[in-house]
Amino acid sequence: MRLTTWNVNGIRNPFSYPPWNTTRSYSSMFDILESDIVVMQELKIQRKDLRDDMVLVDGWDCYFSLPKHKKGYSGVGIYTRNATCAPIRAEEGLLGVLPSPSGIRYRDLPEEESIGGYPSVLQAAELGVDAAALDAEGRCVVVEFTAFVLFGVYSPANSMGNRDDFRFGFINALDCRIRNLVKEGKNVVLVGDLNVSRHEIDSAPTLEDIRKGLGTREEYLMSPNRRIFNQMLVDGEVLDERDVGREKGVLWDTSRLFHPDRKGMYTCWETKTNARPGNYGARIDFVLVSEKMKDWLKDANIQEGLLGSDHCPVYGDFKDEVGVDGKEVSFLDVMNPTGWFAGGQRKVEWKVTSTPAFSAKRMPEFDKRRSIKAMFAAPSLKKSQISAQQATSESAADVSIADFTTSIGSPVKTDLAAAEDANASNGKSDATTPCSTASPVKRRLSAVKEQPAKRQKADTKTNGTRAQSTKGQRSLKGFFQSKNPSPVQMPPEAAPALGSNVGSVAGTKESPSTADDNITVNTTLNDLPQTPTSTQPSLPISQSPSPRQFATQLATAEKAQRTWGALFAKPVAPLCEGHSEPCKSMQTKKKGSNQGRSFWMCARPLGPSGEKEKGTQWRCGTFIWCSDWDARSKEAKDNASTGQLTQERVDKAWTEKFENR
Repeated sequence: MRLTTWNVNGIRNPFSYPPWNTTRSYSSMFDILESDIVVMQELKIQRKDLRDDMVLVDGWDCYFSLPKHKKGYSGVGIYTRNATCAPIRAEEGLLGVLPSPSGIRYRDLPEEESIGGYPSVLQAAELGVDAAALDAEGRCVVVEFTAFVLFGVYSPANSMGNRDDFRFGFINALDCRIRNLVKEGKNVVLVGDLNVSRHEIDSAPTLEDIRKGLGTREEYLMSPNRRIFNQMLVDGEVLDERDVGREKGVLWDTSRLFHPDRKGMYTCWETKTNARPGNYGARIDFVLVSEKMKDWLKDANIQEGLLGSDHCPVYGDFKDEVGVDGKEVSFLDVMNPTGWFAGGQRKVEWKVTSTPAFSAKRMPEFDKRRSIKAMFAAPSLKKSQISAQQATSESAADVSIADFTTSIGSPVKTDLAAAEDANASNGKSDATTPCSTASPVKRRLSAVKEQPAKRQKADTKTNGTRAQSTKGQRSLKGFFQSKNPSPVQMPPEAAPALGSNVGSVAGTKESPSTADDNITVNTTLNDLPQTPTSTQPSLPISQSPSPRQFATQLATAEKAQRTWGALFAKPVAPLCEGHSEPCKSMQTKKKGSNQGRSFWMCARPLGPSGEKEKGTQWRCGTFIWCSDWDARSKEAKDNASTGQLTQERVDKAWTEKFENR
């Protein structure tokens, strides 16, 4: 069984990256992760934003803690695979002060319905934080299995030192709750983004600061949050004496159990500086287990190759058989309620009603709902039911065929008789109206198709509207093409001749088809645009522009095309000094006089040192304000058009200008 934690930086954010963008479904994502329990942090949604594809995931149950006030902020979710594990209790929040689905606070529920370990009144007073405000931010989901209590946590980040008290109170409350559960004899698993690294080897910026002399290792380990975190760990490094009540660590860092000396084992990277390719990051995502569960693990690692967020997934794998009370038993037997599994084989089927009330599938907006896949899965029928349904369907088919014959046969005969009576009374011959008897029959037989005919008429009207709009609106390409010749004007002396010919032909005895052709000719002549001869003289049909005129028109069109292309083209990027590669454009967001200004810099990522380097494969020190480069490019173009300076001389002049500043 595998347990995975991942800060996704938005619950739908991974679907913009491979391999998640191929299927864009959570069940496929969990299968790729090969996990049975998935804990996500920083969902950045509210309860009203939950959708069916997030909650009604086939084969999975889910639990969410979402912010009550702020939008697009924090949020934790835990998904559990129904085939392998079944929670027995679940709750929202760290301190148990939020109301449960029954309306009673979690800490006030009966003992058999609550998880326990809540801070006492004295412990809560020592935390120094508002318990309701702490739990309302959507930072913790607690799910209990028969084997352990799982904490899915998203700890507050260091926001420029503005919420240090809140961060300190949160990790204090977390330590207090976990230690209380351990004292009650329960195993605990803590996973999530804790926003704190335990050692300098887990932070590239810290190693760089120590190397530069900007800080010391002792100062790093003595920071308040890190000190509490290390005291929570069995092998945590704590300077000086441990605090009262924290004399012993209670959790193991699983990643360091299997990779104790591995360097560069980072789980989070800064996106603004594109620090991930150079692996300049920090390890702040953890899978921590109780001391008794240390031997249950067979592997733990990070998955830095999986994209989708500024964090990477971290997982822990449990053995198929674990030791409990001196006996080797199946881990599935330990994870699920008694009797659900025996020897690793399921004995009791999973049901939604067996899940805790906090399950998202039991929310009023999702309760008694089914996924699309479940809608098409017909329940199995017994043989007696199948035979009864077949007999019913056969009798219904016989009745429907008889009704169909009766309803179709009689109207046709009636229409034929009515048509014959009408022809006899009018006294018209078949030669005059050859289709008079067939028309009613066709209309009657096509009565069922009247609706498609109406739609065809509507489509024709729509097509006509589109044709008019297309005729009245020109595309940008049309401005660069030569105009089509105007409709040919008939010479004044030719019009009467044509008119007389048409009139003479019309006056003779002719067939119906000849008369129709004459009508078409008259209509076409009348529709021709008439323009006075003095305003626009008519041209002979065979006249065409001379080669010189054609070349002039072509050159004009090409010049206009180049002008438009230059207008909408992207600005030419300068080349960086270290690699002679095109720079990338960035914008200053730091408050100050330069806020909002754009600049050019080397497009390569930062190296492991976290600084700009010379003569390496990482980012060099090229920096040019976009306004300076635009002026530089404009000066080069102007001088090149007049032949005064070359581009090389302009570059040299601007280089000297910057060096003299």
